[in-house]
Amino acid sequence: MTETIEAFLGRGRKATINDVARLAGVSKKTVSRVINNSPSVHARTRDEIAEIIARVGFRPDPQARGLAFRRALLIGLIYDNPNAQYIVNMQMGALDRLRGSGIELVVHPCTWHSETFLSELRDFLESQRPSGVIVLPPIAEDRRLLELLEELNVPCVRVTARTSGDGNAAIGREIVSCDDIGCAEAGAHVAGLGHRRIGYIGGNPDYPSAHVRRHGFEAGLAAHGAAIVPDLDEPGNYSFESGYAAARRLLRRPDRPTAIICANDEMAAGAYKAAFEADLRIPGDLTLIGFDDAPIADRLSPPLTTVRLPTRDMARMAADLLVSRPAPADLPITVASTLIVRGSSGAPKAGL
Repeated sequence: MTETIEAFLGRGRKATINDVARLAGVSKKTVSRVINNSPSVHARTRDEIAEIIARVGFRPDPQARGLAFRRALLIGLIYDNPNAQYIVNMQMGALDRLRGSGIELVVHPCTWHSETFLSELRDFLESQRPSGVIVLPPIAEDRRLLELLEELNVPCVRVTARTSGDGNAAIGREIVSCDDIGCAEAGAHVAGLGHRRIGYIGGNPDYPSAHVRRHGFEAGLAAHGAAIVPDLDEPGNYSFESGYAAARRLLRRPDRPTAIICANDEMAAGAYKAAFEADLRIPGDLTLIGFDDAPIADRLSPPLTTVRLPTRDMARMAADLLVSRPAPADLPITVASTLIVRGSSGAPKAGL
């Protein structure tokens, strides 16, 4: 050292990063790496620099860190999802964890099937340099994106309904929603009420959740000797509009269903509108079931029976994994779904 720590302290001057580098006999870049928890600094050097920082009372300027080391101050949220409430819940959950941490959330919507999908994401990652990203379904299943994150050395947490054990080799940590558990409860609930003319409005088939939820609903129905009627099986894409259009088709049939299971609450809300226009009472004429337990579920009249998935909690967990960086684990974090029975489900009319 060209100057002792005691001599520096005797000058009564506020320490800068240049002072720390000089006292440690290293470059300013090495001190910066220690401040930003870079793994590229030898443990002994890291400890020596950390001791000097503590003794001279050096505190990095947050604004300067944000400019010079932006990677340490941003968490990205990457998504392509038509369900606005799902995205809001995810943002709120991540912000719950980041609030007060000095780390900001940067949200990046994208178009999964666009020809420029990967190039635009590369631009985002290289320009913003986030310290980690939360990747939402369905792009959480895209191997090209995951390999890009690995190439750029960007830690990620995947939120998904399908684990890497399903043939998708793990990159990053996984938070897996067990959608089928609550869906099986919902299927059993509908069949237990006595419904047998059961319609279904499915989710976007590009999403693993669409298949997992359907499997769960079918398992619950089958346990009570019921099934989705093939002629009453309609496609949807998780949007209000697709739920409304599908429900209109179902309710115009002479053999209309006595119950409709929807793969999310947005589509169930669309089915409410179609039922109102068809002058059908819920649940007297029609039972409706959703998935998510979004805020709209309890605001509909009557309130919607649905499967609760704690999306806000899942985002909070994902952000915590990126901020706290616990030791890597092979097993994913699983989150269960549960049936919430409200006023939209009831027994079918006699004779139906």
